[in-house]
Amino acid sequence: MGRIKLTLVCIAGLLLLATVNSEAINFDWAIIGDANNVDDIIPYRTPYGSVDHEYAISNEVTNAQYTEFLNAVATTDTYQLYNDEMQTNTMHGGIIQNGNTGNYTYTLRNNDAYWANKPVCYVSWYDALRFANWLNNGQPTGGQNTGTTEYGAYDMSLWQTNPTSIVRLSGATYWLPSEDEWYKAAYYDSSTQTYYDYATSSNVMPNNNAPDNDTGNSANYANNTYLSTDVGAYTDSESPYGTYDQCGNVWEFNEGLDNGSAVTRGASWLSNSGYLSKHYRKKVTTSSEFFDLGFRIAASPSAIPEPMSIGLLMISLGAIALRKTKKI
Repeated sequence: MGRIKLTLVCIAGLLLLATVNSEAINFDWAIIGDANNVDDIIPYRTPYGSVDHEYAISNEVTNAQYTEFLNAVATTDTYQLYNDEMQTNTMHGGIIQNGNTGNYTYTLRNNDAYWANKPVCYVSWYDALRFANWLNNGQPTGGQNTGTTEYGAYDMSLWQTNPTSIVRLSGATYWLPSEDEWYKAAYYDSSTQTYYDYATSSNVMPNNNAPDNDTGNSANYANNTYLSTDVGAYTDSESPYGTYDQCGNVWEFNEGLDNGSAVTRGASWLSNSGYLSKHYRKKVTTSSEFFDLGFRIAASPSAIPEPMSIGLLMISLGAIALRKTKKI
């Protein structure tokens, strides 16, 4: 299914004025349909992939997107959403913290566009949940509290006392994908009702060519330059649903917990070929923040504005303005 690029939009009440937030985060969504698909049954392994609902999934969250998040909620960084390695590691960290607590601001390293579309790293499982809460709450600005990062899709009041009890709340509109949701988006082919071994729509191990030599089954792994690539750079190596980088680039958190550890999937630029397939999942502590570990988000399709509806609304508003001009 095709991918759609959207900007989150706020339409104020019944006013004949549509306001597009110029700083709202853009996401490249894939819509994952085919609800109640079959699990991927693999001998001697836990089955994954069956999902009973339609949902959308983004590509990897970028430095630019995470910078918007930090500027909105981390002028005082109560819950350490920013990791100093984002600044001090010049090869992998792409975000700079400026100022002092209470008036922190955040910019891309050297204001350099090079870093904008790289996947954010040095984030924890908790950071990913708080990012989802922020989206769920409409991308508000303010301190890290229940109106911004601490409640919405997840109740983060549990994060220090009982983190393994943090689960997605009913009515969530944006969230960290479950392991089944992540797995289905990566490997499931609805046309054959089967699962590929790799998230490049292939059962053959991908090559590790650079993006400008993408052969249609390529991924960023075993990378001798030790660098991530731009999110979505492998334009010919998408999953059956149209997602990118679920094979290589950075390991990705999902909602899954296994004996108190966070589950990650997909491998990274640093990984060798043995970590790329659907058979491998890696567990890390929920507070882990590494240079090759990031995340993507999921959403309810109903929370995503229809591009055509927005376009028609803007055309209608223009027509109204034009008619008023003619009357005058």
